[in-house]
Amino acid sequence: MAGTDIRRSINVGLLFGLIALSVSAIGMVETFDEKDIISDVLSLGQLLLFVAPVLAGYVVARTKEGDLKTGPAIVSGLVAGFLVALPLVGLVVLSILWPGIRQALVNVSPALIEILTFGQESALVGSIILIIVMAVLGVIGAAFHLLPERVERPITIGLAVVFLMGLFSEVLLFLPFIQAIPRVILRWLFGRSGLQLVTAVAIFIISTVVAYWWQERGKESFQKRREARAETQVSNQRRIGTVVIVGLLLFLPLITGSYITNVVDRVGIFILMGLGLNIVVGFAGLLDLGYVAFFAIGAYVMGLLTSQSDLGIVGVSFWVAIPFSIMAAAMAGILLGIPVLRMRGDYLAIVTLGFGEIIRVLVRSDLLKPIIGGAQGIIQLGNPPLPIIGEVISPERYYYLILVGCAVALFVSTRLRDSRPGRRWMAMREDEDVAEAMGIHLVSSKLLAFAFGAALGGLAGGIFASQLGSIFPTSFELLVSIQVLSLIIVGGIGSLPGVVVGSAVLIGLPELLREFSEYRQLIYGAVLIAMMVLKPEGLWPSPIRTRELHAEEDIAIHEGPMHEDVHDLV
Repeated sequence: MAGTDIRRSINVGLLFGLIALSVSAIGMVETFDEKDIISDVLSLGQLLLFVAPVLAGYVVARTKEGDLKTGPAIVSGLVAGFLVALPLVGLVVLSILWPGIRQALVNVSPALIEILTFGQESALVGSIILIIVMAVLGVIGAAFHLLPERVERPITIGLAVVFLMGLFSEVLLFLPFIQAIPRVILRWLFGRSGLQLVTAVAIFIISTVVAYWWQERGKESFQKRREARAETQVSNQRRIGTVVIVGLLLFLPLITGSYITNVVDRVGIFILMGLGLNIVVGFAGLLDLGYVAFFAIGAYVMGLLTSQSDLGIVGVSFWVAIPFSIMAAAMAGILLGIPVLRMRGDYLAIVTLGFGEIIRVLVRSDLLKPIIGGAQGIIQLGNPPLPIIGEVISPERYYYLILVGCAVALFVSTRLRDSRPGRRWMAMREDEDVAEAMGIHLVSSKLLAFAFGAALGGLAGGIFASQLGSIFPTSFELLVSIQVLSLIIVGGIGSLPGVVVGSAVLIGLPELLREFSEYRQLIYGAVLIAMMVLKPEGLWPSPIRTRELHAEEDIAIHEGPMHEDVHDLV
């Protein structure tokens, strides 16, 4: 058994060591080092390195047979942490022996080597420190896994809260109520970049204590009180909760300020598109990779109808043009659906991808330049006028327009999901042949899904074009379709709250961390891989989708003992 544990430690340690080497060699560590989590104590780049041995130690402390005992777990964590450091030390040695290493590995800069050697003048001393630190962190990771779950979980929550507060410390300073705090107190709470050490320790202690209390007493007490309350009281509290949420959404721009409101506006646009694509992919099971085409159609119809430039047709109001954007996108969805009615899976995905690319090429081409502007796009779009406050120009006013659009889209999606068409879509998603045998008309069901999904994409495109005041083909690349599909997967396919959560995670967070935008696609890929491995149903999954994904596991659990009994009888 001991030999097996050591081999496992070696494999896991080298794997995480290669991961740490990769994020260093591509420049992530150096770039992220500019951002402090705890001011002058721990940077994001250092955290990116340190998390590798901790995870390695945590993983090796757990085996298929169960958790290792304390002694073997500590030794395994030590070995894993030591091996994580070896590839990094090799990179330091290689940079010394090969002065021209940057000709092959551009991001292996002196700044990176200084981070890996902790600023030591001697590379040997720095490498020894690196090995010791990684080995100790491996031991900490293994020891952390040995803690009781009732202790491990609150500590994890406390560390996560400190990390998020430090990561978004600069964003927090934009909040109006934070800016109202005296500068002396702000300097005590926040450093040059990140949290002050005292602040981080206080946040960790408070978060851990609250999480522990909730786990031990608060949650159970809350459930008991909830069970003891009458149904009318529960219903009244739900109404109160709804009123609080609505009030918070209405006053959000006053709380967050212009910068964060602008980010929320972008998240809202993707929520609209996500809700539309969720009808096609999540409800009906039709994989659409060209959804950006409907977004573009809605935007260009809005531009042509409201623009005051030479390309404008009639120069009508936003409120007159938005129904045409929706109808044009819905018609395009029906036209796309007609030739792909008998296609499924990969074939459907390729066809819809081709449709999206056709639209992208057309809006950039010189053929349609006299009509839609070509690469120069359409400018001078009209702003939505409101009876009392006038034209909607600022991000705060567009926030309310987008909020209304999202509310309408959520209402429509909820009604469709719970209606007969929604049940037909879900049956069709499970098995088209069986659905057709049960009397479901596949042609009308598919066309209806494409039409409703495209209509919400057209609504998002119309609002997006009006908000920008101009339209350019670069806003409608294939990447937009990939982002919308990704947020549905991360949030939970078929889940309406999951669309909101996925948009906040994949659209909102990158917008708040613009300094790391060059690694956005890499992080997207890593998040998707992690989601598929760790939580394939999504962050906020649909109950139906959860049952589908875990059906085989439940069958195996229930049938396993029965099969063993039958085997014994035989």
